[in-house]
Amino acid sequence: MHDEAYRRRIEGMWGLRFLAVALALQAGIRPAAGQSTRPADLGPGKLLVAARDLPDPNFAKTVVLLVQYDRDGVVGLIVNRRSKVPISSVLDNVAGAKKRSDTVYAGGPVSQTDVLALLRSRKQPGEAARVLADVFLLTGKEDLEQAFASAVEPERMHVYAGYAGWTQPQLENELDSGAWFIFPGSAASVFDADPDSLWSRLIRETEIDVARVAFPRAR
Repeated sequence: MHDEAYRRRIEGMWGLRFLAVALALQAGIRPAAGQSTRPADLGPGKLLVAARDLPDPNFAKTVVLLVQYDRDGVVGLIVNRRSKVPISSVLDNVAGAKKRSDTVYAGGPVSQTDVLALLRSRKQPGEAARVLADVFLLTGKEDLEQAFASAVEPERMHVYAGYAGWTQPQLENELDSGAWFIFPGSAASVFDADPDSLWSRLIRETEIDVARVAFPRAR
């Protein structure tokens, strides 16, 4: 009798899970192509999406774009944490920054006095590092001033205070422990119009994908 009650309880739980998945699919949510949890899929231009139960408050509910991944280390920028601090008050010594009322993003817990930027552009600006096909990393004062002088729109340029940093083995161990999901990066994700909801949308895609694997369509 105990076993039968337990079985029914579990079936009921999965029934609710199925209902949630069905409602999400009706809402038009689809799993992201290329979604992965394999360390072999890490690299520049990939997005790390924090698992729901990730305990580190520095990375809870974050989406991180990897901008460097090599033997020297791993560098990422948290792309979904907008601050309330305007660029003009952070870069007061950078020409053109005083005209910017758009806010700085909290790029990560490391070196929070360092300022970097991501620029969406079809052409490579100077010697800026290419992260994605149309996204470049700006790290120097001159690059920032050139971007501001070009009056780049806020939706094509985000400024970050600080960054996230790991060694390769450290990040790979975190991935093995279930801390992160890997998604293919895109300019649309990096410059999402609603970054505050980006994590919740992406983590929902991982759960739908898991449900599909756990309960494949009967043939």
